[in-house]
Amino acid sequence: MTTHLEREIHEQPEALRRLLNEESEHIADMAGKIRDFDPTFVLIAARGTSDNAARYAQYALGIEYGLPVALAAPSIHTLYHAQPRMNRALVIGISQSGRSEDVRQVIDDARAQGALTLSITNEPESPIAQAAANHIWLRCGEELAVAATKTYTTQVMALAMLVGALTGHAEMQTALTAMPDHMQATLALAEGMAEWVGQYRDSERYAVLGRGYHYCTAFEIGQKVKEMNSVTCEQYSEADFRHGPIAIVQRGFPVIVVAPTGKPLPLMIDLLEKLKARGAERIVITDQPDIQAE
Repeated sequence: MTTHLEREIHEQPEALRRLLNEESEHIADMAGKIRDFDPTFVLIAARGTSDNAARYAQYALGIEYGLPVALAAPSIHTLYHAQPRMNRALVIGISQSGRSEDVRQVIDDARAQGALTLSITNEPESPIAQAAANHIWLRCGEELAVAATKTYTTQVMALAMLVGALTGHAEMQTALTAMPDHMQATLALAEGMAEWVGQYRDSERYAVLGRGYHYCTAFEIGQKVKEMNSVTCEQYSEADFRHGPIAIVQRGFPVIVVAPTGKPLPLMIDLLEKLKARGAERIVITDQPDIQAE
């Protein structure tokens, strides 16, 4: 029987297409508001999986548009009732449900100071959507599974679309348009995966590593492994992992390594060799079919 989770995983390509088709014009308008406001930095308030989407924005906005991005600490607002200066910031609240009270409080405080505020949610009538002056609707339909899937991927897509609209890079726009088809092809690779994944079923500890644009992917994988399997999974930047945490790796220890094509790839390959020398079980997510042999 197909579970809510399995069904929603397979709904992701269509959810991305819907977002591209129905929110592109609105996101382009939002990009114009950002250019007019000319913020000095971006502050993103989010929790859980949405916080991992925010990590993607740190790299995308920092690299492509030159804006430093900080992740908010909502407890500053809700527990300590402090007011960091946000008047020249673009403040973004990301939430699947739009009902996280502490994220809403950050948006409320930022808007009161005159910041440019934007919410990204799957519920346009939610408190967070209503609190911000601007809103991007994920349009991915109801999500019934406890573990977020299509809301996470549409959050990342919405942020990528916003960066693409800000920069006007035609190459990025083309890549985003092709993303639903790439995702559909990737989902097809899952057939037969259960056979070899089963060997890790009894593992109680994992590490997952990424860097750059896929630092967020490492965090999202780590969260899903913990949430869905009730095991320990530590996520790290490849750079941080080398400096101390690599000591946890012993023979047979499973390490998930996110290593797609890109600037971090040579570093990830080097780390894979070090993990091999320590006897780690290396689970590599990559578009390079020969990477394990290197």
